[in-house]
Amino acid sequence: MATPLKDTLPVTPLRVCLVTGEFPPMQGGVGDYTRALARALASLGHSVTIVTCVKGTWSEPGITVFPVVKQWNWGCWGQIMRIVAETRADIMHIQYQTAAYGMHPAINFLPWVFRMSRRCAFVVTFHDLLVPYLFPKAGRVRWGVNLALARACQGVIVTNVQDRERLSAYPWMPRLELIPIGSNIPCVPPSDYDRALWRRRWGVDEDTLLLCYFGFLNASKGGEELIAALDILWRSGRRTSLLMIGGTVGASDPTNRAYLEAVKRSIRERGLEERVIWTGYTPPEEVSASFLSADICVLPYRDGASFRRGSFMAALAHGMPIVTTWPQGSVPQLRDGENVLLVPPQDPQALGAAILRLADDVALRRRLQAGARALAAEFDWRRIAARTLEVYHALAGR
Repeated sequence: MATPLKDTLPVTPLRVCLVTGEFPPMQGGVGDYTRALARALASLGHSVTIVTCVKGTWSEPGITVFPVVKQWNWGCWGQIMRIVAETRADIMHIQYQTAAYGMHPAINFLPWVFRMSRRCAFVVTFHDLLVPYLFPKAGRVRWGVNLALARACQGVIVTNVQDRERLSAYPWMPRLELIPIGSNIPCVPPSDYDRALWRRRWGVDEDTLLLCYFGFLNASKGGEELIAALDILWRSGRRTSLLMIGGTVGASDPTNRAYLEAVKRSIRERGLEERVIWTGYTPPEEVSASFLSADICVLPYRDGASFRRGSFMAALAHGMPIVTTWPQGSVPQLRDGENVLLVPPQDPQALGAAILRLADDVALRRRLQAGARALAAEFDWRRIAARTLEVYHALAGR
């Protein structure tokens, strides 16, 4: 018999300070991740403090939030150090995505400042490895700033195989752990959810193939390929609509808005305005209902499917039949035709053909749905918290 999860966890409570550039009600995957991790850590008996910007005002019993940072520049060091000292944190855990910190490098050097005082152990989760802005033509120096952040910490967490392979190639790396993210949207639709009613809400009948997309739009997400594939399906005579679920640009990355305009321009030029439905930002239970109302989820990432994508994890959690792109590198958990349907990136023709294949094969859709649910079970937030705690306890010596 398997040992219950709670009995395998270290029992010594820790005081954890999570530092994040964005936090709810701000829209962004890093903020949602931080909230979910904080809830899971608190549920396991640990003290959790969150330091974030002044817009991150969400609060919940058992978790202390300090929305104190006005700008993520050199001046944020003193604010964070004061809170860490006041809370006597054992662990300071930076949630790193450069856009969430305004692409300023101050957060990258924060652990070096703290190392002088040795007040706590330092951990960073790289949600991606995009580099900060330094100065024009900074070139490889920008990547060096990310390496400096990693090397200043006692523990580094990455969310996908590709990032682990890249960082592990460099010498003098501290403890490096791969801990994927979980879904920030649980499969919990409204209590009165009715699929036919929700489809009618979007003006879609049962004879229309309803595709869905979830997540902010940026150049890596393949939005233009998605619209091109929709155009192919529509011109082939297939009654198809596309449901764009949730907010479109987020709170952190200003380049998202420019890409959104490019996608909307593609929709107008193809005459597909009536075929694309935008829900706008909605509560989690409505996101869940929107997923369940669709027939197929299409996520044509240009850089390949990855477990660092919260949108992909949410689609898995909802047991969606998913068409996405081949991952970069080896991701053995993703099995083509078993839990996802994989196509080459930036190939609208292949994307459209895969969607049609899935639409016409009920057995394949059901197999992918069952496979997605089984895979999603591996990314439960308590398990993610348990693996994170193993890192914390090893570094804190408790």
